[in-house]
Amino acid sequence: MDHWSAVRDAQQTLVARARKQDVPVSAVTPSEYTAWLKRQGKFAQGWLKSIAFKPERGRIALVPNRTGTLGHVLLGLGDGTEADLPWTYAPLVARLPQGRYVLDPAAEPVRAQAAALGWLLASYRFTRYKKAPPPLPVFVWPKHIDRDECRRIAEGINFGRELINVPAEDMGPEELANAALSLAELHGAEFECTVGKALLRANYPAVYAVGRASPNEPRLIDLRWGDPAAPKVTLVGKGVCFDSGGLDLKSAAGMRLMKKDMGGAASVLGLAHMLMDSGTPVRLRVLIPAVENSIDGLAMRPGDVLNTRKGITVEVGNTDAEGRLILCDALAEADSEDPDLLIDFATLTGAARVALGTDLPALFSTSREIAAQALAAGERLSDPMWPMPLYAGYRRHLDSSVAALSNVSNVEFGGAITAALFLREFVDKDRRWMHVDTMAWNTSGRPGRPVGGELLGVRAMFAMLRERYA
Repeated sequence: MDHWSAVRDAQQTLVARARKQDVPVSAVTPSEYTAWLKRQGKFAQGWLKSIAFKPERGRIALVPNRTGTLGHVLLGLGDGTEADLPWTYAPLVARLPQGRYVLDPAAEPVRAQAAALGWLLASYRFTRYKKAPPPLPVFVWPKHIDRDECRRIAEGINFGRELINVPAEDMGPEELANAALSLAELHGAEFECTVGKALLRANYPAVYAVGRASPNEPRLIDLRWGDPAAPKVTLVGKGVCFDSGGLDLKSAAGMRLMKKDMGGAASVLGLAHMLMDSGTPVRLRVLIPAVENSIDGLAMRPGDVLNTRKGITVEVGNTDAEGRLILCDALAEADSEDPDLLIDFATLTGAARVALGTDLPALFSTSREIAAQALAAGERLSDPMWPMPLYAGYRRHLDSSVAALSNVSNVEFGGAITAALFLREFVDKDRRWMHVDTMAWNTSGRPGRPVGGELLGVRAMFAMLRERYA
């Protein structure tokens, strides 16, 4: 299965060479609009006056020629505070008729960069199981921008979106591993995959326990790239390709979107693509425990005690808290190499969504400095996360009478925090570590952000890592 086809389809909506008949697009604030309007002919001035156009943010005017064809597109930027964000330009893709468009060459480079990225992100469509939809309008690459940067960010995001959107029948642990392999081959990275009972021999017992009931065997995906002498950055992604809840079965409603439970894996693969494609000078490692949490006679049971890679025993208080069980083995392995920075992404808790909603990933970190850098990047790029505490006082809620700890809290409150504290047990106390609890899904559509899989916080992390290591 080609997981890059939708990425390529989106890229084809941007072309390199302009043509004489391309329709110009101008984006203006109210203060800029007055001067812009004076430079236009009387016909355009009269048309805009007749429709009472005001350059409010997101408002679009289609200005005809005297012949009745489309002659100009005007996009309102409002007060201009969001003029450098891709979402400001994303509505153009859905609202313009088929044709070719070119940005006003007088546009500031930062706006042109945002327009190109917004166009690419808005051009992603999940059409794998449908007839080919009508073609989208085409945009000419603006001049004086970093095309490679736009391209790699859009590729990473759209690749991750596609992986999340594919249903579990076609995106199980084996298929997720194949997608990671395609990424490794693209960038010349080293790739290794430990499958099935080999996980026990390699000492990943928790990963095996969670995934052993599925015919699509559990596995640990391991990708390495970059100069071994460069600073080590390790990414860990939760790869639960479908979560039935195990013997503590989810409800039908709770299970409906569980194809997205590998959104953490998709997030780190998208981020890895950006880092490798940009040549960021790090020694990158990506670890993804990939499983399906299924039910048969081999399924783990509530009350079972699991061994883990770190040697910490865990009582299974609930089989539906499986993500932290596979992550604990992967985090222990990641931590053993003494990375300069360790980051995990996971669709870990409903509690984080109750606290922050679906748009804001929860960010836990052992380093206030690095967390502040990531949060600042998210604010700047409109890719926000929200800081949450690793409050040690709640560690007692993970106590077990039969094992070193339980995989679930013994109280109903603070579930996102106690889940993060569980993971914290498998990382050195002095490690620079960031944990992102993400929805990885758009529950409603907005321009550039269609309903479905989404890589939240990934652009922010990429910007932070580039600033930190480049």
